[in-house]
Amino acid sequence: MRSPKSPTGTFNIGVVRNKHREGITTDSRDWSMVHAGALVLDQKVVTIDGSTLVEDACQILIDNNISSAPVLAQSKSPVSSSIERKKSYIGMFDYGDLITYVLIVLKRSNFSMEGDDVSSLEIKEIVRRAVAGQSVPVRLASDLSRKNPFYSILSETTLLSVVEEFACGTHRGKEITVMRLAQGMLSQSMVVDFLFKNVHNFSDLESLMNQTLRELGLGHNSVLSVNADSPVLDALTLMSKFGVSSLAVVGQMGVLLGNISITDVKYVIKSKNSLLWNTCFQFVGFVRSRQGIDDGQDRYPVFDVKLDTTLYQTVAKLIATKAHRLWVTDDRNRASGVVSLTDVLRAIAKNAGLKVSESRRRDSLAKGPWA
Repeated sequence: MRSPKSPTGTFNIGVVRNKHREGITTDSRDWSMVHAGALVLDQKVVTIDGSTLVEDACQILIDNNISSAPVLAQSKSPVSSSIERKKSYIGMFDYGDLITYVLIVLKRSNFSMEGDDVSSLEIKEIVRRAVAGQSVPVRLASDLSRKNPFYSILSETTLLSVVEEFACGTHRGKEITVMRLAQGMLSQSMVVDFLFKNVHNFSDLESLMNQTLRELGLGHNSVLSVNADSPVLDALTLMSKFGVSSLAVVGQMGVLLGNISITDVKYVIKSKNSLLWNTCFQFVGFVRSRQGIDDGQDRYPVFDVKLDTTLYQTVAKLIATKAHRLWVTDDRNRASGVVSLTDVLRAIAKNAGLKVSESRRRDSLAKGPWA
């Protein structure tokens, strides 16, 4: 049997066990009974006041190196280190909302504003302000992509329940708010990272992680890609339309050349939208160079795996690249499939005996406001 290397930074399982409710007895090696609150201890939660301008809200995400944040109806300052009462929430704001916002402003003359739901009313107001040259508060852009509704759980919620929820497609900034004086934000990547680092403490997961993507039936999803010579605007439009967090950038014969992530929109905002008309290949090179400047080292992240890659190796690469999905490539380096954090959590949920309803799942091709 293949044996994954010993991970580092393991979690203190004994501490987690002691935080279980009185009367509940579990084995310390039972990951399913770990409390959600144990994964967000001492976490700083950043919130954004609803009156903050969209561009300033984007800067808050950048400054705090986060992909999303809860939006408050009222607050004394634009940024708060703790979440107030649940009733003060408007929703979430993330880079997906930012992409939708940019597209609405750019395509306002052709954008359909039919319907009378809240989102349509918000879109009408955004278009009105854009035409008038007025600034837009983030409260109008919160949940604009319709992919990241505010969702909260109790601190005592088990990790099994969290995995089930994430496996059904609750993703996007991929976060859930853990309530108990707003203890923190729990994301898909945090859950996967915790299970990965502690895989040797959980025998059932260790066996699962040793299986290949092919053996698990993963990596056969359709690839959503953009041609290398297409403008960045096309890539953002596709990500918004299909509600995905990244796109494969391909060249001739479908050869994988790079990856554009939803968080890369921050560079578009910084350029005052001038990068929108660069080719996707140029943009990939620009993003890589900026990442090297930001973290002080050269980076050439590899966002692909093979069908015979183990789940353990796949998760390791997801964590290392901080990606939400990896492209499955064939022997000619052509993108033939994709495996996401949601797919990983679905595999873990099925391995734990959960039956994740396909009808509940918001899969990667769920239509957004650009459908």
